[in-house]
Amino acid sequence: MTTRPRFLPERIADEPLRVSLRPESRRRESLCDESRRIEILAFPGVQLLDVSGPLQVFATANDLFATTDDRAGAGPAPYALRVTAAGGGVVLSSAGLGLATEPLPQADAPVDTLVVAGGRGVDGAIADGLPAWIAARAPQARRVASVCTGAFLLGAAGLLDGRRAVTHWTRCAALARRHPEVRVEPDPIFIRDGAVWTSAGVTAGIDLALALVEADLGQAAALAVARHLVVFLKRPGGQAQFSTVLSQQVLSPVPGGARFEALQAWIADHLAEDLTVPRLAEAAGMSPRGFARHYRAATGLTPARALERQRVEAARRLLAETALPVKRIAARCGFGSEETLRRSFLRHVAVAPAAYRQRFRAAGAGAGVESGAGQGAPVAAAGAPAEPGI
Repeated sequence: MTTRPRFLPERIADEPLRVSLRPESRRRESLCDESRRIEILAFPGVQLLDVSGPLQVFATANDLFATTDDRAGAGPAPYALRVTAAGGGVVLSSAGLGLATEPLPQADAPVDTLVVAGGRGVDGAIADGLPAWIAARAPQARRVASVCTGAFLLGAAGLLDGRRAVTHWTRCAALARRHPEVRVEPDPIFIRDGAVWTSAGVTAGIDLALALVEADLGQAAALAVARHLVVFLKRPGGQAQFSTVLSQQVLSPVPGGARFEALQAWIADHLAEDLTVPRLAEAAGMSPRGFARHYRAATGLTPARALERQRVEAARRLLAETALPVKRIAARCGFGSEETLRRSFLRHVAVAPAAYRQRFRAAGAGAGVESGAGQGAPVAAAGAPAEPGI
């Protein structure tokens, strides 16, 4: 196992230094003597939002600090921001938009936070030797963070060995296979393990950056930034609620699962029925004992767990696409009761059915704004991106 890099100690006190970003506040609390240097690492084929999302969070913290009426004597702006790349110059993102970058600094130059973006070009960046620079740069940083598949760069640099980490939900299995020494957790929006932070896919980089601002400047400052950007300060639930990963896992979670695809289609037509193992075995043309054994060997799931996942996925679609009462959805999907549906939903999607419906029916309910929410309050997005090749 690779030895963990040694980071500078976290400079977070029991009561973190705070800066008032709200014009109505008259508090004059000081910042640190110097702006915190934030470096966001880009590369050809980088995901645009992986760079621009966190960058805008830190920039908004600076903007709000600059416009508050009590900044006199409060010190410099919170952050000094740099977007860097090997060689500097214009780096083309996967969206086709060029990003103006500065050359990579010397590895031993001072830096507070190193943020490593992800994107389709991450494997090319690894092949070009970028992890070696990251490994040399990390010991100078108070903390290191990755956005989306930037976790693959941190993994290649040895910074995730023995740590918990997350990446985009479509790439969690690949990260675990490539770096078995990393404890990959597929659901969290972001994870902090010591001085290393990792985030889930794309927009989760905004959540991570808000958490970094909160650690630096306090909750009030982070909330002011979140309100200005019209996002959640702490997004409810995990990334599973934004994906169709449940249905994909049910149909073919591992190589060999395809042999039961016909059975999965049959189950989808009979979800409301009592689907015991003997009933499933009969539908598959197998003995109950042989069916249970072969099904688990082929899919990695017990029949009961796979059935629960398929029922949750069906309920998820009905909650988002229909106005059926939750009680009827529970019956139609074979849960028997609302409480059983709620427990299963919390276990797999990390939010209650009613909360899921409130968020994900936005597209069909009008303009994607939650009831009672306006521009002054954070609202939830109606979904999350799942680009191929992220």
